[in-house]
Amino acid sequence: MPSRIEPVVLENCRLLFRNFSGKEGRFAPEGRRTFSVALEHDQAAAMEAAGWNIKTLNARDEEDEPQPIIQVRVGFKGGRPIRIVLVTTRGKTQLTEDLVSILDWVEIIKADLIIRPYEWEVGEKSGVTAYLQSLFVTIREDPLELKYADLPDAPDSAISAQMLAAEDE
Repeated sequence: MPSRIEPVVLENCRLLFRNFSGKEGRFAPEGRRTFSVALEHDQAAAMEAAGWNIKTLNARDEEDEPQPIIQVRVGFKGGRPIRIVLVTTRGKTQLTEDLVSILDWVEIIKADLIIRPYEWEVGEKSGVTAYLQSLFVTIREDPLELKYADLPDAPDSAISAQMLAAEDE
């Protein structure tokens, strides 16, 4: 079934409920990597009209408005490759499936992403699942990491040799 819904570019987003590691939780089985994106109300209305599955978080305080969100799946298996890039002062680093779990813990300054729709139909039920196509994440770096950023990394063998020499003394 060809998709009638177009991919969506979301810029300067706030990512919520990050589970890039795919840990089992209250709302996800083991291995399901997901996160949610907070949406502007007009953006959410347009996406919902196009067929996207938009949810709403209840407001925590009475004076706040409910927050529209969309849950996004991160699928490394399957036909379409995804691109996840970590942006720091040192440049861009493509994150692999093995490294992407660090996004569960970093402080994100800015996230730009593209989601693509997967339209499904099972029996009489149907819907749209949002899948990550690409994600660029700018993070807040550790002040010590910034301080020592110009120093080259020591090769693993040099560290091991130094540790062994220290133990012999």
